[in-house]
Amino acid sequence: MRAGYGQVLVVDNGGYFPEQDTHRDVAWFVMDAMKVLGTDAVGLSEKDLRFGLAFITQQQKRTQLPIVSANLFRRDSKKTVFPAYLVKQIGGVKVGVFGLMSDKVPLGPAQDSLRVEEPAAAARRTIAELRKKGVGAIVLLSQLGKVESEDLAAAVPGIDALIVGHNVAVLPKGRMIKTTVASYGGEQGQYMGRTVLNLDAKRKASGGDAETYMLGPEIPDKPEVAKLVKGFEDGFNEKLRKAEKDAAVAEKAQREENKDHFLGADLCMRCHVDEGEQWKTTSHSLAWQTLVVAKKDATPDCIPCHVVGYKQPGGFQSGADSTKLANVQCENCHGMGTQHDAFAAAPRRITEQTCVTCHHGENDPEFNFGTKLPKIAHSNLSGETIKAKKTGSGAMMKGHSSSH
Repeated sequence: MRAGYGQVLVVDNGGYFPEQDTHRDVAWFVMDAMKVLGTDAVGLSEKDLRFGLAFITQQQKRTQLPIVSANLFRRDSKKTVFPAYLVKQIGGVKVGVFGLMSDKVPLGPAQDSLRVEEPAAAARRTIAELRKKGVGAIVLLSQLGKVESEDLAAAVPGIDALIVGHNVAVLPKGRMIKTTVASYGGEQGQYMGRTVLNLDAKRKASGGDAETYMLGPEIPDKPEVAKLVKGFEDGFNEKLRKAEKDAAVAEKAQREENKDHFLGADLCMRCHVDEGEQWKTTSHSLAWQTLVVAKKDATPDCIPCHVVGYKQPGGFQSGADSTKLANVQCENCHGMGTQHDAFAAAPRRITEQTCVTCHHGENDPEFNFGTKLPKIAHSNLSGETIKAKKTGSGAMMKGHSSSH
């Protein structure tokens, strides 16, 4: 992007903190990496507050990462936690960038000490301030989700570029919302959005377009950055291995105390032979292999939806359990095998909620419970889901190719 354009602003929409408590180190490393990449501005999501306000503020001071959030306030001082916006001269144009987060989400450990202003009010106030400073282009880093982001852009004039975030699927082409160019880059970090703003004779933004690009194998790693990543991952993986061993010891002790645990499909199929043979004709039986092929079989964000009972009693704990507990098996849908007597007397009903634990958002954006359930039901012997996966036409294949 920098090589192809003379006036480039690099931004990140926020929401980059990991969801697992054990992965706190990833948070500070990603902040370091964004600084190394020369990121000009970074938005903020409630996800980035999950380790507490003190953690992210300390890391921001350490890295000097330019975080902006126009509507997150401290209750005691009534001041924004981070600068509401920044103004930066990019070539011949003065650009203003501000961030917004939802006022309808929990704020984690710092809930009682923070408040979030209604986004539209904060947007109007901030845009007015930026225009007074002579800004020619205004960029909003939005963590409001697709619908609320678009509604705000339609209702509040003055936003030239909108970066849409918070559980938002990737869209290859951006959209025009009145005079605002909206970009949708997803959440998995494997895409880069390019928004091009046209400038009029007064160096003011006047329309443009947006596209999103997958950062695939054809885009080589930058050697010095790859070295930093490998150094971090090697140390972090060693830390995880030690934690995994400790957890395995604790899990074994818990299993001995807890009578209910996962057993694995082999035990189920001793009695349910026909159902087991039919299951082997579905793509659920290949779930683990898809991770192996994609080299994601050690990625904690991916594993839970490809194995049985991830990190639960008797369930999948590490790669060593793949022989017995890999793939989406009987117990993923029907419950722990040790509870068999309970649901045998009153058969467990498979509901949409059973499926959308994994089939949701970018993982499977086209999922429809009514049409998909019959394809993997035990009465279906066609093997159509495996055929679809092999041809690349299945919904999960589409979703995973773009998000993992």
